[in-house]
Amino acid sequence: MKADWRQGALRHEAVLRAVLGREGADDLARVQFYLAVTGGADDLPVAELAATALDVMALYGLKPAAEVAARLGMVKVRGAARARAVVGAPAALRSPRQPQDVQVSARSEPYARFFAVEEYDLSFRQFGGQASPVVTRAVFLSGDAVTVLPYDPVRDRVLLVEQFRSGPFGRGDANPWQLEAIAGRIDPGETPEQAARREAVEEAGLTLGALETVAGYYPSPGICAEFLYSYVALCDLPDGSAGVFGVAGEAEDIRGHLIGFDDLMALVGSGEVGNAPLILTALWLQRERGRLREK
Repeated sequence: MKADWRQGALRHEAVLRAVLGREGADDLARVQFYLAVTGGADDLPVAELAATALDVMALYGLKPAAEVAARLGMVKVRGAARARAVVGAPAALRSPRQPQDVQVSARSEPYARFFAVEEYDLSFRQFGGQASPVVTRAVFLSGDAVTVLPYDPVRDRVLLVEQFRSGPFGRGDANPWQLEAIAGRIDPGETPEQAARREAVEEAGLTLGALETVAGYYPSPGICAEFLYSYVALCDLPDGSAGVFGVAGEAEDIRGHLIGFDDLMALVGSGEVGNAPLILTALWLQRERGRLREK
């Protein structure tokens, strides 16, 4: 029977290990659950397939396969994010850590639709070397995303987008329409750069030139697993290049604004620009603007 499993995504050893977990009497049931959710599709890089398989199998015995299959797209988005996270960032100042420094005793998923919330009972190694008491931590899961600010170095202007945002609305903001950089989730199988170029077409009708990396970062690491890749894109922004765009099937209604660099910084200073990715990107552009204009 095991020979029959090695088809589709299960032909990859890393995926099969993720599905089976430890060898046990329920191997067949675990494989059947995975196949019922994914169909065994082999349509992504192996690292993403394996990370997605881990997320799928974390719900084995907790959720019906049909329920998990109905939101497989978002599970894949989060699996791709986990695959990218394994690479990690430098640890020159912070303490180097190993996976065993965090021990999870229970994991649940109290909410899962477009986004998800995972709750962990865990302990972590403290700076004194001992394990912490078991604590409960909830994490908001949305997958990784990109932001990209189009910049015309010849005209010294940028393109901002304006759209309704549910976060400010939920807070009770008097005006939940936000001025932002172009932004969107990274689809499974995409690189961050590919996602930035796709989103620019969808949200602003723009074909981007060279991408300059601003930063990769967690915007709110205390509660949210989202990791952002922010860019400035060099491009041509003539008069009339701003319009109203968006993917109709996603109810997007996005208006573009062409403004000069000085006007951008004035908006940051006044507080009208009130979201971290655009503020961070504007400050990066302020530092690098001279170099970009010399290209």
